[in-house]
Amino acid sequence: MFNLFRKPPANPNVKQDDAQTFRVRVRTVRHGEIVEFRFTKGAHIGIDDDGNYVFRKPVVSPQHLDRGELVVQFNNRYQVLSTTGDGVEFVPVAEWEDGGRDR
Repeated sequence: MFNLFRKPPANPNVKQDDAQTFRVRVRTVRHGEIVEFRFTKGAHIGIDDDGNYVFRKPVVSPQHLDRGELVVQFNNRYQVLSTTGDGVEFVPVAEWEDGGRDR
């Protein structure tokens, strides 16, 4: 009850750069190549059948041409509901912000 105005925790796979811009990084399953996507509310995020916002993008890695797809779903306040991928794994923001020092 007392958490009514509390902001929900941020999704560990999506970084919000500013009020309009988001970034994600994915690693291809086949060769482990990392591909970064930067997308905005106005240009890249659409609406799905349920009335939620969605960013859906095919992934093609630059070196080995591995293929996959990533999907980020948002609610009507642009809070991340889920991140899913086919042929890719999401790289947590903590891993790429610290430069991968823990690897």
